[in-house]
Formats: sequence, structure tokens, C-alpha cells
Amino acid sequence: MEVGEGYVVHEGCDHIFFVGFLGAGKSTLARNLGRMFHRDYVDTDRLVERQMRKSVCEIFEQDGEEAFRSDERAVLLSLRLKKSLLVSCGGGIVECSESCEAMHEMGVVVYLDGALDDSLRQIQHPEKRPDLGSVAHARELYLHRRPLYQHVADYVIDIRNHTFEQVATEAAELLWEEGLL
Repeated sequence: MEVGEGYVVHEGCDHIFFVGFLGAGKSTLARNLGRMFHRDYVDTDRLVERQMRKSVCEIFEQDGEEAFRSDERAVLLSLRLKKSLLVSCGGGIVECSESCEAMHEMGVVVYLDGALDDSLRQIQHPEKRPDLGSVAHARELYLHRRPLYQHVADYVIDIRNHTFEQVATEAAELLWEEGLL
């Protein structure tokens, strides 16, 4: 990394990956930070949908979760050809160790750590979340994934009892201070 005329110039692949449970606000945060800091942002679920020409739900229904995870990994690996992206990752990206390794090879991982109840309140279209299922299943999934998020994270932002503006401010300050934005 070098500094030139007031701007940080990053060398190589320097993406910032946002991980966390469904409804944590990863996509909104990536989009808003992208606008604030003039960086491109992408959402791995949307990239998979574009590539496969199917919705995430259709992929889960027709091809199964394993096929979706494979498509997700391929999309993630394709980001090696890009530079300085803010990447909102699907909630289950941590289920694949290869995806976790790839994120670390390409940049840093920020975990938005929130409460399950808050996530469930934020999900506006649960029918579009094929791995969510019932509240009992969501709780089981949350308890399974939380240690995976913690393990992969380079940085953790506690989003409990915070407004979106507070989370965005904390994320921006942290990433700026670390020389990542």
C-alpha cells in the first residue's frame, strides 16, 4: 500500500468481505460504504443469480444447496480478477472452507455479529431465503454458523442494539483507520 496525493493506493487484490447471518445488513452496508468511499460493491448471491440465470431459491429447489455452494465458490474465485471491491457475502458462504480461504487470500473479512431475533425481524421476504426455514431451523442454523463467522473474521462489528447509521459509521471508521478504505 502506498499513499499518493491524499489517496491510499492499494496493491493487489484488496477486497473487503462482509459476512454474517441472514438479515444482518451486509448488502446495505457494502452498498452504502461503496457510495461513501467511491468503491464498487457486489453481492455474491446476486452474482450467482446472474451467472446461473436463476434465483437463489430456484437453484436450491432445482439443483440443491451443494450446487449453490459450488456456484457461490466459483463466483467468489472470479473476484480475484477485480480490485478493491466491497463484497456482501451470502449468509452460508462460511459453510465452505475453500470460500473462507479464498476470502482471506483476496482481502479481509468483516463479521457483522448480531442477534438472531434482530436478523429475523430484518428479513422482509423470508420466502426468498431458502436456507432459513422455520424459526427453530433458523435458530439451529444461526448457532451452527456463528462460530464459523467468528473463525473467519479479521474484524468483528457488534450490530446488536445499533441503528444502521451507527453500524455504518463504526464500519467506516474501523476500515478507514486500518487503511482499508
